[in-house]
Amino acid sequence: MNEAKIAIRNYCLRYSDGVQALKNVDLDIHPNAINVLFGPAGGGKSSLLRSINRLIDMADAEETSGEILFNGKNILDKETDVSWLRRKIGMVFSRPIPLPKSIFENVAFGLEVAGEKDKDAIRATVERALRQAYLWEEVYDRLDDPGNSLSGGQQQRLCLARILAFEPQVIMLDEPTSALDPVITARIESLLQEIKKDITIIIAPHNMSQSARIADYASFFLQGELVEFGEGSKLFVNPQDQRTQDYVEGRFG
Repeated sequence: MNEAKIAIRNYCLRYSDGVQALKNVDLDIHPNAINVLFGPAGGGKSSLLRSINRLIDMADAEETSGEILFNGKNILDKETDVSWLRRKIGMVFSRPIPLPKSIFENVAFGLEVAGEKDKDAIRATVERALRQAYLWEEVYDRLDDPGNSLSGGQQQRLCLARILAFEPQVIMLDEPTSALDPVITARIESLLQEIKKDITIIIAPHNMSQSARIADYASFFLQGELVEFGEGSKLFVNPQDQRTQDYVEGRFG
């Protein structure tokens, strides 16, 4: 088995309102695979995603403990370059939020902020990222149009292209297809299967069927606890914990 891309060790997170969002989580995120986090709302999935690239720095996190090791280094250390971390571990949210700029500038903006000045290199990277996100053929002749002029599914892929432009090692997605129709959902799922060859995927799907459909590895979260982890092909068919089985079979959640 491949060494973990991200190793979460005894991780706890408590918010300022006293809510213990995560409790002693131990989890390996496997490289070049789709790692699914699933469970009912409030289970801790989103909190874990936001912890992995330090978005909790912007939230009301009161206390964290344990370790989150990315390529062997604890990203919770104060010395961590958070801007670098968020380029290497990108995040896609359920609701796409294009920048108030053109389609081209939506993808190029982050590169320019990061210091890239070579216009030809930027153009080449924008095209590569849009192709990776299966969007280039739909927008190549209108790159100057506003990003928010695209459909919801196109906007979601545009936001993904913006992250892909940084050549991330990990992409995290929090309910990325919850507002999309089945055709676009299938396209994005296909995209994830394609890019996992080069990029580690962590996703919290919005429903059970998607979790079972795409998971190489799956983790069931309940009330801040990691209840069960395993290969997706096994966990959804034959869960070992009764709580997992109850959730998979629709008896709660």
